[in-house]
Amino acid sequence: MKSEPAGPRATFQEQVLDQLGKDICSGRYRPGQVLPSEGELCERFNFSRIVIREAIKSLSAKGMLEVRRRVGTLVLETTRWNLFDPDIIAWRADAAEVDPVMSRDLVELRRIVEPAAVRLAAARASDDERRALRAAYMAMERAVNGKGDYVKADVAFHATILSACGNQYVRQMHEAMSSLLHAMFKIVSEKPGGPASSLGMHEAVCQAIEAGDPVAAERAALVLIEHAEADLQDRLRLRKSVPQNP
Repeated sequence: MKSEPAGPRATFQEQVLDQLGKDICSGRYRPGQVLPSEGELCERFNFSRIVIREAIKSLSAKGMLEVRRRVGTLVLETTRWNLFDPDIIAWRADAAEVDPVMSRDLVELRRIVEPAAVRLAAARASDDERRALRAAYMAMERAVNGKGDYVKADVAFHATILSACGNQYVRQMHEAMSSLLHAMFKIVSEKPGGPASSLGMHEAVCQAIEAGDPVAAERAALVLIEHAEADLQDRLRLRKSVPQNP
């Protein structure tokens, strides 16, 4: 059966890449398992061998697959994957059963990175960066009232902080962190009233950075992360309790 396209503008190779990536992250093809042959994949997707090979090459570059002579295309352990790759982050977040270790590690990463970044942003943010942060917060507020994309605005809020902290290495983490946060916020925002309940906490972070108060900013960030962690666990428990379509 031919799979649904990854998006209206996706090339054939991107369609196959997206579906195989999701298949691996959802457990259809598990670590240590050999993928179906090229011929079988051609029949499944109704695309040429060249398209299939290019998709497998891309997944191999991400550390998910390894082509072995006389064995086939092997799915590798997650320890070999490029876990900061935006595609892998999205595929794992979209899986019906999100890996509990992944969600735990994501929250831990936020606790390690964000409070320090917020503290630095309060001390170093430029006037333009403070205005950008306020604009992102206002976009979140509008989205809660039905005017805009809340997850997009939330990611922009936190991305502005990462940029405003003034640390070149944290800035290099911007894309990966934004993808990780997007995955988390997408799940958390499913909670009825969740986005609205977190607005005040985001504003507390924003106000502390605007006031140039590192201690208050860090404290507000920790409160926000704890709230997000509770919402994340709540949504993951709900996902697990709802039967998934085969």
